[in-house]
Amino acid sequence: MSISDLYSSGFRDRNRDHFAAIVRVALSDGEISPEEKAFLDRLASNLDITPELYESILENPSAYPVNPPSLYVARLERLYDIARMIFADHIEDEDEMKIMRRLGIGLGFSPANVDLINKKAMDLIHDGVDVDTFIEEIRHMNR
Repeated sequence: MSISDLYSSGFRDRNRDHFAAIVRVALSDGEISPEEKAFLDRLASNLDITPELYESILENPSAYPVNPPSLYVARLERLYDIARMIFADHIEDEDEMKIMRRLGIGLGFSPANVDLINKKAMDLIHDGVDVDTFIEEIRHMNR
């Protein structure tokens, strides 16, 4: 096996696990809304998730771990995707926020400040910011 095969495999696994985390958020209210489905379809395409894997993840998203990326910016990009999914179904209920908290901790954010980060993330999503603005705002929220 070449080094590129190892990299590709690890990259695909991270994308799969990230996609599964987003599906967990989408299913937190027991169903996937049309807006969530459209977002999942776009995300699956962007992450090169095959149709077979897509269906497998939908059946059991908890079978896949939350693997935080090593780079802080990549963690913020994943947080952005998670916040967008929560916003997509227009229901930011307690169950979804608990899942967002767990996923935030899984992404490597401190339990002591994950709620503050998640609140800021949701505020930014409500404001309709793009991913670059989102990253800048979260990175500099404590300044």
